[in-house]
This record gives sequence, structure tokens and C-alpha cells, in this order.
Amino acid sequence: MDGEAFEKLYETYYMRVYSFVLTLARDRSLAEEITQETFFRALAAGNSFRNESSGMTWLCAIARNLFNDELRRRRKTTELPAELAADSVSDMGSRTEDRDLSFRIHTALHALGEPYREVFELRVFGELSFRQIGTIFGKTENWARVTYHRARLKLQERIGEHEI
Repeated sequence: MDGEAFEKLYETYYMRVYSFVLTLARDRSLAEEITQETFFRALAAGNSFRNESSGMTWLCAIARNLFNDELRRRRKTTELPAELAADSVSDMGSRTEDRDLSFRIHTALHALGEPYREVFELRVFGELSFRQIGTIFGKTENWARVTYHRARLKLQERIGEHEI
């Protein structure tokens, strides 16, 4: 890929890839890092892009893989969240209850498995359209709708089982 083609790719897709990564990471600095690394990898890949999918799909696949790599790396180090250290004694009880509820919801969401969890997160947290979600996965808009609906039903079932 020549410099001009890469520049066009970067200008066209940077914000969309960044938004996609931000929905996954929920952390601006991590999303920026992964987005930059995504475009670096795309540049390094050169002509290996086979045009079997759109540029956006290709870039999001790279970004998703980088994000998953980062998650695996962080699980190995198991860092203590900074906000836990900043808790004051006065609001510790309410924050603990909120964290417990949040933990149970995220546990149910995590148990969904792929692609249900990712489709659900992209729709709810990323506020992406079904067409955009379908494009990311290289599937149809209808596939994204059905997958989201099934994910929602599974999540409701799991939350009901745990009586959240």
C-alpha cells in the first residue's frame, strides 16, 4: 500500500475505527493506542489486504484482535483498578453495592459468549446501527438484528436466573 492510499484509508476510517475500539475498551487512551496500532498494522501489512471485505471491516478485525490481545495481557498482570484506591470510607457501602450489581450484570453479559456479547455491546454501548454491526462482522444487517435479539433474550434469561 503506497503512502497516498494509506493516507486516504486513515482519513476515511480513523474516527469510525476509534469509535469501534472505544465501545470495546471504554477507555479513551486505550482506544487511541489500539486505533493507532491498528493503522500501523494495516500499513505494515501492505498489500496483504485482499479486498474480500470493506476496508472498515478489515480494520475493525485488526482492532478487535489487538483489543483481545490487550485483554489477555491485562488478565495476566491483574492490575488493581485506580478507582478502588480512591474510594472514601463514607461512600464505600453504596459503591460496593453498585459494584456488586454491576459485577452481576457484567458476569451475565460475559457469559453470553461470542458473537452475542460483542453484538450486544456494539449496539447498546457503542450505539452502532445494525447495518454497521453487520458490516463489522462481514454479515447482513438482518443477521445483526437477529443476533442482537437473541443476545438480549439470553441476557434477560441469565439475569432472571440470578434474580438481579
